[in-house]
Amino acid sequence: MHDDTTIDVSVRGEGPAVLLPVSTTVIEGEAAEQMRAWGVDPALGHTLATGLAEAGFRVVTADYEGHLTDHPKPDTLTADAVAADLLAIASAAGADRFAYYGYSWLALAGLQLALRTDRLTALVMGGYPPLGGPYAAMRGVTAAAHRMAVANEGKQFAEAEPGDWDTAEVTRRPDQTAQYVTLYESLRDFDERAALKTLTVPRLAFAGADDNITYGPKWDDAHVAIGEPLARHRAELEASGWTVEVIPGADHLSAMRPETVLPILAPWLAGAQAARPHV
Repeated sequence: MHDDTTIDVSVRGEGPAVLLPVSTTVIEGEAAEQMRAWGVDPALGHTLATGLAEAGFRVVTADYEGHLTDHPKPDTLTADAVAADLLAIASAAGADRFAYYGYSWLALAGLQLALRTDRLTALVMGGYPPLGGPYAAMRGVTAAAHRMAVANEGKQFAEAEPGDWDTAEVTRRPDQTAQYVTLYESLRDFDERAALKTLTVPRLAFAGADDNITYGPKWDDAHVAIGEPLARHRAELEASGWTVEVIPGADHLSAMRPETVLPILAPWLAGAQAARPHV
């Protein structure tokens, strides 16, 4: 990685390469029950990677978010550094050309990657709109999370009720939260429209129609809109070459579940690869 730490990279399947920066470990026990209570699939990455491998892809995976938890980069996790890290993961797997799928902030990471390399064959952004992205709101949310991490350092808290973001306490260390402040600050002057005009690879964006979160006072009343701007800019994005899917009735967590993602992702990737026979 860009700070000389290392990350484990795995490969499964044969065919065109697809990079998924996610853990493929299947979580079990009490931790799995907590994840399910919040609507998260404890086998998410494993199911996605296995499903894409079975669909005819060479799937490259690495737990980038877990790596950042274990090896925080509070001063260096800029958009440039994230793109460099993702390229290093692909290179470690011998994937000179590859498609990319990321969800939430890892979708944002994929967009930044696409703007910095000619190695991508396709880009898929889930749970983060390529146009109208909540950059200012996420600067606020990450700053609030860091502020609470500093205040809560060394304290113990009871588990919050599933889905209750306002009572959930930040239990991560300050160096773990600071790196995301650094990331969103590095994008303070990011010009979406100018950047999107430079993209020519096949590209897909999807999100739940109900993926819009309003936080409470301790989060500075931030409103993180994802589904709404994707729907609002759908026609403009499609006119510029994007495929756009807005999933009815889905929020941020339900739209990332493998039973929702794979039926969208696998056939679209197959079509994108078929349209690029020279790759």
